[in-house]
Amino acid sequence: MSEVTIIGVDLAKRVFQLHGAHQDGSVAFRKKLSRGQFLAFVAQQPKCLIAMEACATAHGWGREFEKLGHDVRL
Repeated sequence: MSEVTIIGVDLAKRVFQLHGAHQDGSVAFRKKLSRGQFLAFVAQQPKCLIAMEACATAHGWGREFEKLGHDVRL
């Protein structure tokens, strides 16, 4: 199967829901991660598009993901 091309993120205070998809739209993973696991997990993923809701914390997370080389859309 191909690499993950997009990761959808539902931001929260303590637990984050992630959904990764391949180019053809098939599910690559579904994860429930704590705040401490979140950035480390995304850092291990291939460079891809990360889509998040536009909320107060999304901009901060987006900057962190861009530092890792990901493309971010709010």
